[in-house]
Amino acid sequence: MKFEKIKTALIGSGMISGIYLKNLSELDIIDLVGCSDIIDERSAKRAEEYGIKKMTNEEIFADPEIKLIINTTYPTAHYKVAKEALLAGKNVYNEKMICTDLNEAKELYALAKEKGLFFGGAPDTFFGGAFQLAREILDVGIIGKPVMAQAFLSRSYHHERFYVGEEKRFAFCPGGGIIFDMGSYYLSVLVFLLGAIKSVCGFSFTNNPDRIYENPKSPNFGKPMTIESDNVTTGSFLFENGAVGTFTMLSESAPQNHFYIYCTDGYIDLGDPNEYHGTIKLVNKRGEESVIRSPYVFDNGNFRGYGAAEAMYARLAGREARCDGKLCLHVLEAALGILECNKTGAVYNMTTTADRPEPFKPGYTENAELSLR
Repeated sequence: MKFEKIKTALIGSGMISGIYLKNLSELDIIDLVGCSDIIDERSAKRAEEYGIKKMTNEEIFADPEIKLIINTTYPTAHYKVAKEALLAGKNVYNEKMICTDLNEAKELYALAKEKGLFFGGAPDTFFGGAFQLAREILDVGIIGKPVMAQAFLSRSYHHERFYVGEEKRFAFCPGGGIIFDMGSYYLSVLVFLLGAIKSVCGFSFTNNPDRIYENPKSPNFGKPMTIESDNVTTGSFLFENGAVGTFTMLSESAPQNHFYIYCTDGYIDLGDPNEYHGTIKLVNKRGEESVIRSPYVFDNGNFRGYGAAEAMYARLAGREARCDGKLCLHVLEAALGILECNKTGAVYNMTTTADRPEPFKPGYTENAELSLR
């Protein structure tokens, strides 16, 4: 496939930007040229670290040679940044979730389609070898028909104990609580493996929303702080294929993770969907366990940002990107559907749908990017 490098800029030079910039700078199809941030010191640091230009958002939008924006701002800023980028004629790859509001996300997706641009985003961890292998096992029917999924994650955020800065922190701002922050990984993998979700129900709340800054290094030490997102959520899904699933996320307890797909002849232990690992555990109906190493390339690394590169290769090839906005919209709506059910007491019927992203072909290569083309 012949291609020219795509000039790319990143907006939002906070914590997650480091791995994006590292990976993007090493990809053949990406020409990383600049970065920006609302805090000048952060973008200056990243620009120096990766040998790119420190820019403002306005400079990025005004540069006709920049064709791709990586939007790693806080969720509450995703809509504004993405809309300005699309209006400026740029393709946009967002960090998860794609927006905090479903109608805003639908508006952006429609705008991108109108302008012939890509609009999608993270997470791309379903590229990981373990999930690609699980997809093959399910598609072939090695352990029968999938009937139930179970996703469970418990973490301890307790931001009041280490929080220092004055800006709103990602993990407890609207759209940044654990259901969106970490739940997006589980939901994306579930849609990749099982397909679209038909309906949702569940319960959700914020445990102890009113707290006190406990870190003596914080300028706000001793002052009130407020958790603005739900931190205890449990829900159930009915998939279009007839399978059901349970989904529980909380950031108020000790760390624990369970992620299983149960089939008529056994189950798959998927491991952690926050990682691109390459091993799964298969258990048959007799309780016999097999640990299987994946033959797929995305294995035991941090490949964040490869979804953006794959989207650019997809545009060149005239096919749909694996991290297309339809998947992102569907995942966002599933999470919001639990919150809506909690408010109304009624089952939430999904208004969006998504096709299962195409799996990769098995086979190891030393250059992971080759599998994206």
